[in-house]
Amino acid sequence: MVRALAGEGWEVTAVSRGGGRGRDWPDGVRAVRADREDDAALASAVGDGCDVLVDTVAYGPAHARQLTALAGRIGSAVVISSVSVYEDDQGRGFDTQDRPGGFPEYPVPLTEGQRTVRPGDASYSTRKAALERELLGAGDALPVTLLRAGAVHGPYCRTPRELWFVKRNLDGRRRRVLAYRGASRFHPAAVGNVAELVRLAAARPGTRVLNAVDPDAPTVAGIGAAIDAVMGVEAEDVLVDGPPPAEGVGDTPWSVPAPVVCAMTAAERELGYRPVSHYAETLPETVAFIERRLAGRDWREAYPKMAQSYGNLFDYAAEDAWLA
Repeated sequence: MVRALAGEGWEVTAVSRGGGRGRDWPDGVRAVRADREDDAALASAVGDGCDVLVDTVAYGPAHARQLTALAGRIGSAVVISSVSVYEDDQGRGFDTQDRPGGFPEYPVPLTEGQRTVRPGDASYSTRKAALERELLGAGDALPVTLLRAGAVHGPYCRTPRELWFVKRNLDGRRRRVLAYRGASRFHPAAVGNVAELVRLAAARPGTRVLNAVDPDAPTVAGIGAAIDAVMGVEAEDVLVDGPPPAEGVGDTPWSVPAPVVCAMTAAERELGYRPVSHYAETLPETVAFIERRLAGRDWREAYPKMAQSYGNLFDYAAEDAWLA
């Protein structure tokens, strides 16, 4: 996002807890250290005012009120939300997916008009919904574009789903089990495509909600094949009907019983959006980053948040026992 905005001629101030700079940022970008939980620190970073504030770490109504309190000093805002706010017509969403029959069955493609979960503090999804409600209610005072991002991917990601395939290839695992016959589709969102939406929304202030996903939603098997091609590997997929056949077997970070595939027609219509890249085009950079981060390290050390979120993704003993 920093590169996209700076390249458009914006004077960019990047605020983070560490206050560091990206190695590929233009020289004119100003880096500021601040914790967004500190209202005074954020207000100080905004200073006398800014034309656009881009918020990638807003997670609830308190953060929304923090932004609206600065409305007099912010021309407009672009805030990252999530496709996890959606629920299906039976009231099922990501918060119910672990219950029997609880995974949502969304229309394909999923549009911004789909109903959303009840706002609240119970979960990531309900907090994002509460964030949206608060910000949309302040539209007259602070124009805001809410971007409902899918499965975000790209270099620097702390929870890269691609790790599931990359590490297996590095470990010489040439057979891999895929639940749901490898046909699951969970719509990815490249950071470059999200940045392009931010760039366009910054130039066209307004109050709106838009999906933020890639132009394609490949299957799990398709993702594996694309990663294999990048790594120069040939692997065999063992396709299983239905859910994972055993604990630790066949369950990838994209494996879902029903597709989550979003439409981008609203962004095309309202912003003139065109994607920067397709999923497979982003993989060489992502795979190389993961390989560098894994080099000489246990994967849990390299990606502690991944281990915390998904548990043991590499139970090779369980896989071998099931395959046998």
